[in-house]
Amino acid sequence: MSDHLKGIAPFLATADAGSFTKAAERLHLSSSAVSKSVARLEARLGVILFERSTRRLQLSSAGHAYYATCKRVLQELVDAENVLAEQEGELAGKVRIGVPASYGRLRVMPALIDLCEKYPRLQPAIAFSDRFVDLFEERIDIAVRIGAPSHWPAALGQMHLGDERLILCATPAYLARRGTPASIGELEQHDCIAYGRADGSPMPWLFPDGVKGGQLEYRVAAPRMTVGDAEARTAAVLAGLGVAQLATWLVDEHLATGAIVTLMPQLATPGLPLYLAWPLARQLTSKTGTLLQELRQRLTIN
Repeated sequence: MSDHLKGIAPFLATADAGSFTKAAERLHLSSSAVSKSVARLEARLGVILFERSTRRLQLSSAGHAYYATCKRVLQELVDAENVLAEQEGELAGKVRIGVPASYGRLRVMPALIDLCEKYPRLQPAIAFSDRFVDLFEERIDIAVRIGAPSHWPAALGQMHLGDERLILCATPAYLARRGTPASIGELEQHDCIAYGRADGSPMPWLFPDGVKGGQLEYRVAAPRMTVGDAEARTAAVLAGLGVAQLATWLVDEHLATGAIVTLMPQLATPGLPLYLAWPLARQLTSKTGTLLQELRQRLTIN
């Protein structure tokens, strides 16, 4: 069995690096040692794995087939080790996670960094996108979503993490210069920073309807600025350009330092719901199930 494993690491490293020299650097060996190891492997197999020329080194047709097989077998060995690790309670292995751009950077990344420190063998691959990605087509194991589709596919699991909390906010410097609004009507006299749709039109603000118990839309007549990115809107507020309605997860740290203050707290209202979503078939693995619970603990909005 050991004879079958000889030369595989130098072969794979050479195929990935495209040269014996670069492969030798990765393996901390000499270029000659790597070249000879690959040559012995070719002699044992009775095939040419690399087509050599003075300009380049590339896999032969047999080399491509052997490379794919070796990669598959090694991945199966890694998966087997991960299964054993999970049985011992350690979260390990590769997992692909899709997150919204701003929320992913500000909230999900700290949670994943914490998990990577807790589980050194965990290997997350994180994709940032504000669109609702197709988890099956893009092979996403777990996604964090802000907002919900009109209906959840039957093959997709979901876990509600809570709802955003939207507040009106501005900087103390802006309020010192322009005054503090005390009602929705007085907002018309202020510079407002609106969230922009893809076509540039501003999204309405939402306020609680004390009479019907629902929400009212307030349309900013002439916003000072319309911005289609959450973090950019926060930057505009921090620059003292006006008043904005923002989710607290965007500005918690600025509220804590006093860089931004809340206006008319009685007008705070729930925003979009937040979910974890995943293909139900993958919940059968202990890795996905454990990771879902770990993320739920860190991302749930109280």
